[in-house]
Amino acid sequence: MKVGICGVGAFADNFIPLFKGHPGVECVVLCDLDAEKLEQKCAKFGIPDRCGSLDDLCGSDVDAIAIITQHHLHGPQAVQALRAGKHVYSAVPSAISVSEMAELVKAVEETGRIYMIGETSYYYPCAIYCRERFRKGDFGHVVYAEGEYYHDASHGLYNVAQWRYGKDWEKYFGMPPMFYPTHSTSMIVSVTGAHATHVCGMGFVDRHEDGLYARADNVWKNPFSNETMLCRMSDGSMARINEFRRIGHPGAVGMSMYGTEGSYEEQTGPAGAGYDNRTRIWVSRDPVSRVCLDDLLRCEGVPAGRNAGKMGAVTASDGTHLGVSKVHDVTRLPGEFLGLPNGHAGSHQFLVDDFVTACGDGKAPPNNVWMAARYLVPGLVAHESALRGGVLLEVPDFGDPPPGAGGGPGGFPPVALRGSTG
Repeated sequence: MKVGICGVGAFADNFIPLFKGHPGVECVVLCDLDAEKLEQKCAKFGIPDRCGSLDDLCGSDVDAIAIITQHHLHGPQAVQALRAGKHVYSAVPSAISVSEMAELVKAVEETGRIYMIGETSYYYPCAIYCRERFRKGDFGHVVYAEGEYYHDASHGLYNVAQWRYGKDWEKYFGMPPMFYPTHSTSMIVSVTGAHATHVCGMGFVDRHEDGLYARADNVWKNPFSNETMLCRMSDGSMARINEFRRIGHPGAVGMSMYGTEGSYEEQTGPAGAGYDNRTRIWVSRDPVSRVCLDDLLRCEGVPAGRNAGKMGAVTASDGTHLGVSKVHDVTRLPGEFLGLPNGHAGSHQFLVDDFVTACGDGKAPPNNVWMAARYLVPGLVAHESALRGGVLLEVPDFGDPPPGAGGGPGGFPPVALRGSTG
């Protein structure tokens, strides 16, 4: 298949080598409005094919388009690509309003094309581990879960806004934190399969001296730098989600989950930042049953020898699947990914492989458009709740994937892949 990558900024550098290296991808086309940046990235990655706009890319013969542009563009651009007959991979978030999400779901249902949200947390070791324990019944009935994404603005968010918006960056800074809740929500929803039916949102009015949230010309009209969402879930459990952008913390994406029989719990670790700065344990009501999971879930990489008999010859100089943990099933990844970059707790390689595989077999991937809605929409509604003083609001749900979703009856046929994906 041919894949176009729309938006070749800094984050795209993590994915261009993976799409280029996947055995199911014959050709990669890069696309950006910035001609100078486009030329630089084509040279950097040795890619001759390019497009100067999404319109041109949609009119080309690519089979799929990966959208890695500014947050507020994702929803409309995905709909445009789907309506042009392309499969779509989108960076998070899927959309920035419930109406945009509705249009996106409608486009997928009507075109039969594959849509996948690039939600990294679905592939985090803690989520993988908890899904397996839940499948075995080890939690019993889940009664409460927590998810949080702590990312202080001083940790790169100013720079990101400046890169994306240039001289106008200040008025675009300060997107409501609950417009970007999916790193937190996806871990919980993907474990239990339950979704939020009602939410209550609360916000912390920003007090920082830069005054960016208080600017009269801020496009978001959002006073909150930190937001908390309380959820009533469809399985009768409760969940709390924290999205904080002003916080004295090294940064973290994490979850805890408590059941009637067993529980998974995380706390900030002794040093560092990011995923591996966590202490993780499994506990039950027996006080001596505590199991430390740090070694199991640490993302240190997995030697290719684990793939003996399935992956074939090692092609990378170091023979390692980089950045993954012991719970990641690297045997399902293409051998061509050995030694290639990875990121966000081992998720990048699995994101690309799941998308390419879904396009090849015509079946909706795990992070399909219906799951994307369940990750995102509760946060959008919770922000409205916070603006209204924390009232309890119902969350619209777009349902489960219908039979044959993506390449099913009335849809488009799967793409013929060039080679095996693993």
